[in-house]
Amino acid sequence: MIDLLLGTASSAALLLLIFAPLERVFPARPQQAALRRELWIDASFFLGQYLVFSAVAVATLATVDHALAGAWPLALRTWSMGLPLWGQVVLALVLGDLLTYWFHRACHSWGPLWRFHAVHHSAEELDWVAAHREHPLDGIVTQMCVNLPGIALGLPFAALGGLAAFRGLWAILIHANVRLPLGPLGIVLGAPELHHWHHARVERMRHNFANLAPYLDLIFGTYYRPSGPETYPLGLTQPWPRRYLAQLVRPFRRG
Repeated sequence: MIDLLLGTASSAALLLLIFAPLERVFPARPQQAALRRELWIDASFFLGQYLVFSAVAVATLATVDHALAGAWPLALRTWSMGLPLWGQVVLALVLGDLLTYWFHRACHSWGPLWRFHAVHHSAEELDWVAAHREHPLDGIVTQMCVNLPGIALGLPFAALGGLAAFRGLWAILIHANVRLPLGPLGIVLGAPELHHWHHARVERMRHNFANLAPYLDLIFGTYYRPSGPETYPLGLTQPWPRRYLAQLVRPFRRG
């Protein structure tokens, strides 16, 4: 338990050192306070994710991999393992992005999924801590979409871990209070302003579902790149509880 607490504290300190300066130097919303009103809620989600639910997600992935071990075509893994490592990584990345895109899009279209995903969209101010506001069931299924292609292709554990770390950091960046246009790289890596618009306070947002790969939004007609300063309101159009435990329970209630 001590190791888990130390690891969580170290992760929080490292993320603070990375993202606090970025948010100060390149703010998307300069008027937003660092010690904002609902920071404590997002800090609770951060602690819940690192102390409990990340371990549940890893165990779930391991269980699914073991259960489907006989279902993965051996020829698929044999072919994949014949590719250079960079080829395996790119293939796993592209397929994981494709699965995640369609799951994310389904979350905005199908009511039962939306109830869980709405937790993430309830944040009315975005920063690197708000990136962790996510219902654990929504997060676990997302992690399955992200990682299953790599597991099915037999990607080495170290490569899977590296991809997970990269995706995690990028997911935090696109939620951070940062305005950092990426130029030509913006086609293959989602910029914060794209995902900030995805959190705009509209009924069931229909744009920018690809967190990492905006070319998928371009292909499937859901890409929108806003212009000008970010002054639009964020959050949900419907009432939502403002406490941590109440947010975990709310998706299970009807209405």
